[in-house]
Amino acid sequence: MRFEIISDITEVETMAINHGIREVTRLRKQYGRGRWRKRKGIATVLLPDGVARIAELHWYEAAGIGRKEYKLKHFLD
Repeated sequence: MRFEIISDITEVETMAINHGIREVTRLRKQYGRGRWRKRKGIATVLLPDGVARIAELHWYEAAGIGRKEYKLKHFLD
């Protein structure tokens, strides 16, 4: 699902680090070496139909590389 993040991400938590992430090998091949983390947080997102909703997001991030592959997990409102 396509969406745009329109607020700051709050309540950020780390779910897994490096080898605790199933896809760490693919992430390193695609984006480069780094201390990869799988994280989650809450933000307001804008959907393609123009509706803004609060949702839980998951993503991967590494220092020097940044946040990659945002996933909208579920709506909270």
